Amino acid sequence: MRRCFRTLAALTSAAAVGLSAACSGGASASGPVSGTWDEVIAAAKNEESVYLYSSQHPENLASVKAGFEAKYPGIMLEFTRGSDVELNPRVDAEHKSGRGIGDVHMTTDPAWIRAAADSGEYSVNAIGPSFDNPDYGRDTSVLNDTLFLTSAAVLGLGWNTTALPDGLDSPQDLLSSDLRGRIGVVNPAGFAAVTDQFRFFDRNWSPDYTDELAQNEPRVYPGVLAVAQGLGSGEIIATPMVQPLVREQEAGAPVGWFRPDPAWGAPYYSHVLASAPHPNAAQLLADFLISPEGQQALSKGYASVLPNIPEAVGRAQDIALTDPADLDPAAVTEYQAEWEQRFIR
Repeated sequence: MRRCFRTLAALTSAAAVGLSAACSGGASASGPVSGTWDEVIAAAKNEESVYLYSSQHPENLASVKAGFEAKYPGIMLEFTRGSDVELNPRVDAEHKSGRGIGDVHMTTDPAWIRAAADSGEYSVNAIGPSFDNPDYGRDTSVLNDTLFLTSAAVLGLGWNTTALPDGLDSPQDLLSSDLRGRIGVVNPAGFAAVTDQFRFFDRNWSPDYTDELAQNEPRVYPGVLAVAQGLGSGEIIATPMVQPLVREQEAGAPVGWFRPDPAWGAPYYSHVLASAPHPNAAQLLADFLISPEGQQALSKGYASVLPNIPEAVGRAQDIALTDPADLDPAAVTEYQAEWEQRFIR
């Protein structure tokens, strides 16, 4: 089986269901067995492997692999890590050819999620017992019986602990003139999700939040990873938009992180692909992802779909899926031009 490993790019909603890409091959898909869950497990063991597409952190995916293979000895989990803009077209191409490589696909692209759920063509129903866990809430966590909430990326406030030993208590702290020129933000150019995040600030924190933030002359970065690096080095000392800095703190970086309420984030939805060459093992993986063991493996630095998961930074059900209408390409382009006039000096 061919393996394609790529680096993580910024979240985007530009890749919709109609896109295509030439990355197909592998065995033709067949349907899962009809029977009990034990029969699905037995059939999955005969398939011997399962393949996941995701943009999650590589350490988390490695933990999922280890946990899944420990629970189901003899079934090897492989994964391709890439951005939505890379993986969604690949899934579309495999669907159109009917010759899949991937078995389970995880994405944050709201346009892709909504369109795939509405069409019902890309996925088969998720049938595992973990979906009936009352703590998961299938009725609100699964779209059209196919795309299921798996996790959520959450961005919040970050600071350099050497420069700000008392940290930040709220988004309003970043509007202090004492921080002028020492704040970092992400440039939304080319990234609809970042545009949505700035709009979120004005809708949820205060109506003029981004205007006031711009007056503090923040330093502009190309992505959240660069912002985190700037905090650690002291190039900036605060930001309203950075991933949970749990790994940086473990490595000894002088950084702190706080999740405001509400916080902006991006839900991850997954589905068992209709083109899956290992349809029974795919059902096992889908079930594992939302089980307590799977969530413990997947949730370090992310919001979890189950309560009381160690190292999770919140509940994924609290992070709303963006309405694709809010990410209309023309409106996003117009907003980005306005943003540059305020933030690029």
